[in-house]
Amino acid sequence: MSRVDVIIAGGGLGGLFTGALLAHNGLTVTVLEKNAIPGGGLQSFSRDGVMYDTGMHVMGGWRQGGTLDKITRYLGIRDKLEIVEINDDCMDQVTSLADAVTYKIPAGREAFIDALAQYFPNEREGLEQYVAAIERIADSFDLYNLRPYSHSASFEMLPEAIIPADELIARYINDARLRSLLAYNNGLYNGEAGRTPAYVHALISVLYMKGASRFVGNSVQLARALTEVIAANGGSVLCGREVTAIEVDGSRNVTVMKCSDGERYTASKFVWAAHPAELLRVIPDGVFTKAYKRRVAGVKPTCSAFSLFIEFLPHSFPYIDHTCYIHDDMVDAWSLQSVDAEGIPRGFMYMTPPQQRQDGYAKTMLVTALMDFDLVERWADRRDNVYYDWKRHVADGIISKIECCYPGFKDCIKTVYTASPLTIRDYYHAPRGSVYGFSKDCNNLLESQLPIVTKSPNLFLTGQCVNLHGICGVPLTAITTAEAILYLRTILSDIASI
Repeated sequence: MSRVDVIIAGGGLGGLFTGALLAHNGLTVTVLEKNAIPGGGLQSFSRDGVMYDTGMHVMGGWRQGGTLDKITRYLGIRDKLEIVEINDDCMDQVTSLADAVTYKIPAGREAFIDALAQYFPNEREGLEQYVAAIERIADSFDLYNLRPYSHSASFEMLPEAIIPADELIARYINDARLRSLLAYNNGLYNGEAGRTPAYVHALISVLYMKGASRFVGNSVQLARALTEVIAANGGSVLCGREVTAIEVDGSRNVTVMKCSDGERYTASKFVWAAHPAELLRVIPDGVFTKAYKRRVAGVKPTCSAFSLFIEFLPHSFPYIDHTCYIHDDMVDAWSLQSVDAEGIPRGFMYMTPPQQRQDGYAKTMLVTALMDFDLVERWADRRDNVYYDWKRHVADGIISKIECCYPGFKDCIKTVYTASPLTIRDYYHAPRGSVYGFSKDCNNLLESQLPIVTKSPNLFLTGQCVNLHGICGVPLTAITTAEAILYLRTILSDIASI
């Protein structure tokens, strides 16, 4: 039983960023990851010699001076990452099948307003007011802007930040179609009408309005770079180590994390970087109150997802240098997790990865559709032939919708692999296959907010269930966790000064 400074349970985005920040500040860290390779949503997999990313398909914050750019420069790994900027002239493409219209969304504040005003000329003034509102909301969040803040939970937000996101949009926009178009990317946060706080929509929208980027050479490169930071200070990331039990002393301090292989790991401090519900499953009774357990169990998870991983025949389908969205109807953007009469998702995003480009043609395509776990509940314990038939039916339906935009699309396909909400549930140990952790509810903001510190004095939390989710939100939470462990309040300011 070896001893290091910090043990982190979970080698996903949150665990690796927290570990790298601690290692960069002199602590020896061991990360315990249950899967064969670390990274969580950063992971890639190979089928028949072709690599596919599991997540992180489109990213904000990587442009020079952006949040992720500064954090990775602070860690000394920015130059190790191969990232390409998406063309600002068309950052996203949104197609409404109901009226056969495709909207091209550029990056940049003025370009964004100008482009949408061309589609909706009577809404220019409303668009200007709307963009000013989401910028105002985003600017009010200190952590998001790498400014000093209080570690204590604070909900002294702008009043407009905590109303429903759809209500915020409706305050400034009259046209129902434009209202829905402004929410086209809610697949990045599982937005729900009347529930999702406006700040969630605002933070993500402003982040991408500043310009989007993609990994070149698979997203696992970021996991590798963070692992190298941990190793450079004597630490390690150990895979195939699922934490199955936690031991505590009489003061509720964690003393040991025990793994599925029987190994025992001890440290001065511990971090839980997986879903909080999994922590409650392995820690002894009495550490957390019954009220806390009920709270964690009662928070609604975000929905899950269904994914297609498509390999094309050589030189058959053109490379697309931006992210694309397909919606059945542009006035229904808040219901992307629902399905149509045939059981096919009403909306989804797709992209052709730049690393798979060949002479202007795409080699692969990744498609992600939000999906309620209810659709796979009956196979939760046993997958049968009906399940596999259902997966093929959903995949065929999604492909048929893409065919509406690209006639002959089906003839370009060589192979299709699929992943359902069950895959996500089992791979990430996420309740109901939740892709974005806890669902934020503007009607009860405190419900989905968990503090970094816990009732166990030396146990801390990190990850998307603690604060914000995604490629930008999770590293920001990692900063707060690292500062709490180090009793050091200068990491944020050091990063901001870069």
